[in-house]
Amino acid sequence: MGLAAAVGSSRARGGRGGDSGGQHQAGGSEPVDSSLLQGLLEETGEESSAAIMEETPQLDLSNSEIHEVDDSPIEEVRLTVPITDDPTLPALTFRTWFLGLISCALLAFCNQFFSYRQNPLNISSLSVQIVVLPLGRLMAACLPTMVVGFKGTRWSFSLNPGPFNLKEHVLITIFANTGSSYVYAVGIVTIVKAFYHRDINPLAAMLLTQTTQLMGYGWAGLFRKYLVDSPYMWWPCNLVQVSLFRALHEKEKRPKGGITRLQFFLLVLASSFAYYVVPNFLFPTISTISVVCLVWRNSVTAQQIGSGVYGLGVGSFGLDWATVAGFLGTPLSTPAFAIMNVMAGFFLVVYVLLPVAYWSNAYDARRFPIISSNVFMANGSQYDVSQVIDPATFEFSQARYDAAGQINLSIFFAFYYGLTFAALAATLSHVALFHGRSIWRQMKATVSGQQKGDVHTRLMKRNYAVVPQWWFHVMLVLVLGLSIFTCEGFGKELQLPYWGVLLAAGLAFFFTLPIGIITATTNQQPVNVVAELIIGYLYPGRPLANVVFKTYGYISMSQAIIFLMDFKLGHYMKIPPRSMFAVQLVGTLLASTVYFSTSWWLLESVSNICDPARLPAGSPWTCPGDDVFYNASIIWGVVGPQRIFGSLGRYAKMNYFFLAGALAPVPVWALSRAFPERGWIRLVNMPVLLSATGLMPPARSVNYLMWGAVGLTFNHFVYRRYKAWWARHNYVLSAALDAGVAFMGIASFVFLQSRGINGINWWGLQVDDHCDLASCPTAPGVSVPGCPVLYVG
Repeated sequence: MGLAAAVGSSRARGGRGGDSGGQHQAGGSEPVDSSLLQGLLEETGEESSAAIMEETPQLDLSNSEIHEVDDSPIEEVRLTVPITDDPTLPALTFRTWFLGLISCALLAFCNQFFSYRQNPLNISSLSVQIVVLPLGRLMAACLPTMVVGFKGTRWSFSLNPGPFNLKEHVLITIFANTGSSYVYAVGIVTIVKAFYHRDINPLAAMLLTQTTQLMGYGWAGLFRKYLVDSPYMWWPCNLVQVSLFRALHEKEKRPKGGITRLQFFLLVLASSFAYYVVPNFLFPTISTISVVCLVWRNSVTAQQIGSGVYGLGVGSFGLDWATVAGFLGTPLSTPAFAIMNVMAGFFLVVYVLLPVAYWSNAYDARRFPIISSNVFMANGSQYDVSQVIDPATFEFSQARYDAAGQINLSIFFAFYYGLTFAALAATLSHVALFHGRSIWRQMKATVSGQQKGDVHTRLMKRNYAVVPQWWFHVMLVLVLGLSIFTCEGFGKELQLPYWGVLLAAGLAFFFTLPIGIITATTNQQPVNVVAELIIGYLYPGRPLANVVFKTYGYISMSQAIIFLMDFKLGHYMKIPPRSMFAVQLVGTLLASTVYFSTSWWLLESVSNICDPARLPAGSPWTCPGDDVFYNASIIWGVVGPQRIFGSLGRYAKMNYFFLAGALAPVPVWALSRAFPERGWIRLVNMPVLLSATGLMPPARSVNYLMWGAVGLTFNHFVYRRYKAWWARHNYVLSAALDAGVAFMGIASFVFLQSRGINGINWWGLQVDDHCDLASCPTAPGVSVPGCPVLYVG
């Protein structure tokens, strides 16, 4: 269960040392490599397609080569990222290490601590990005300028090398990014100790945590040339942080009758901070308002249709920025064409496929909730996995399974997996059809040393030493060896043999590039269950082997995507690559250690953690996210895909989605070739469309509806009609809204909720949408606690 998630050098400092050379015009005949998205879009004279096309780069497909340009070919990047650099600014300073390490450790501790609570609070690196600026300037004003040396070496550093600068600020934020990124392997430790109620060697668990994170760093290094240096891999989410850096550091003259970007940021920050006390503390119900449920209080069907939390969300909305951006990320950093693809997929699944399947009772759908990630018995009650595991071996027992009966899924969860199969196949065929030639050209250019890029790439190569590729190769080999030791050692308690680690590594290598291309251009990451599927067939009945294989095979790839995103942020901000390498490596080691230590401490010290039935009344330690991971481990690890999606299961027909997904991009590609003048055709992205609902649950219908509405308002309507305002304020607005919510969330917890003060006890304090019947079954005769029993006639 993946969450998709998922967020320049200052002109004011006079740093234009690399600018003049970086802005030269190619001589007309000098071609450059067109990179991965060469040919993605075409010029179109049609008004209808132009209205949509302006959200993405437009290239002439009549020539397989493009001429070098002064700036990025992506308009959003041109509007946001400066093309200046001052290579004399110090970056990896004492202030960077001091503030960066503290920020990384604090974020890792807080995010793991809050993740186990009923209402998880995720503190993003954005908060650190704002807070460390005055701290850095305070250190610059107070610390002595003395130089500290290491006796017997030539190493030395200054406690205060000068004013706190942009490059230090960026590296501290990179430290914070590593601390704010969830360490997936900690979820394995949690489900073993808190859900399966078994012990695990702490050293094995610690090594598992470290190796899965560091393996992702190795994959990131292998694909930097394609996913960072290429100007067409533009990583939209980074533009939010770039805009905020510029607002905080650049000196800006206030427009007549207007305000500066920094003043705009502070104004929105204060407003967001003040407002969030309402949905977070005083009136949580306004986070999700379901009009249908308020009108039809006793109708199961009406509440299934109207609930924004448990149902289809018709007529639901939320007055809370956390509802908009909480699960899907800020829509303000996602291109309009990607939002349209996501919303098209959401509407087709939730308002066409799901109602038809549920009310036609496919797979006995009406015996179970319409949307749920739980697994069920045939009578509608939740499945007790302890009945099918041999307690002595912690492996699947066929005899116990025969006695308990087959596992059943809600109809939404069944189609969730089917659509995930389709999205996986569509990703491969989409990249092959639309970007195959470009990938091959860039591979040849990289090998021959002829690869060129935009002004940002030229500045980086001119001003800074690159990270040698062998550094990543050595790290990858060492981590692979340590991973095999982790799985084969410690009495083989992780259940995964050495060949499983190697197969998982091959899987991560295979998928990092195609999924990286999708993420770098659309801000969407397709959910991928191929790891669980493969190991579930090859090595069934072992829950730990399944989740460990997934972590090495898919999560290390996801971690690589995060590292590549940070590489691109450093690329935009002109950070020395070797400084980036050091900060990401040290930050990853520190964050993994703190995440693991915090998790182990809570699992050992909080009685009955993650077990709501045994927790005392009002205890917040319910672990909602880990419950989803636990259910996935039952499906893929304990019972296995053969008994669910194979010949022994109920859902074998879901495998046809692989074929459907592989074929889905073909008509789009064929139409784009047949009608090159209709540029909008190329914007239909089948992997994004098919994986649109990949975050449901834990995301809900209301999250999608509000995310789509806000995203299209700003990135389509405002972008087209008020482009100057959009270029100046859009990403700053996103950063300010996020920061206000984060700061108020922290303040509310520290001063109120940590002391048991959760608000005034009234109707509006309920954290859901008052649709209590939306998760009830509608099949006659099915009895579930809290739900009416329906009878025929």
